[in-house]
Amino acid sequence: MSSASSISVSEARRQLSSIIDRVGVEHAPVYLARRGRRVAALIDADDLDHLLALAEDMADIRAAEQAREEMRATGETPIPWEQVKADLGLT
Repeated sequence: MSSASSISVSEARRQLSSIIDRVGVEHAPVYLARRGRRVAALIDADDLDHLLALAEDMADIRAAEQAREEMRATGETPIPWEQVKADLGLT
């Protein structure tokens, strides 16, 4: 069973314990297929947490880039960080 290949859901049921061990050691997903079509993947829980954190960071980066582009398009100037903290009562 290669990490790039799929395993049927019924076969995964029979091998669940060994698949869980494998994804924890190899840090590669195991894809589950139903009727020859990939429908799910098993991955290490820590790897999933890391991927979710990276996705959140990327969303933040894109939002910041979008805000900068909007400021360039509208000619607005950024609010200084010290003023933002003061306005929020954080100083």
